[in-house]
Amino acid sequence: MRTRKLALGNRNIIGAQVTQARNKIGMKQSELLAKLQLSGIDISSPALSLLEGQKRPVSDIELNALADILQVSVDWLLGRE
Repeated sequence: MRTRKLALGNRNIIGAQVTQARNKIGMKQSELLAKLQLSGIDISSPALSLLEGQKRPVSDIELNALADILQVSVDWLLGRE
């Protein structure tokens, strides 16, 4: 696993949670990307990296899909649990 070279941004509050949940279940970014695309979320690899780096806003549709795929609650992704 590579370490992040740049500091986290401030465009979303779920990016670090997405990374944590993904790593906890041993999922690579490419696997998450494929699952997102299968669920109808058209997102590129660079966009997913920016999302995890908190440098890209997240839509409500993406938030729901991420919670479902990572098997966590939307509240947890938002830091509410």
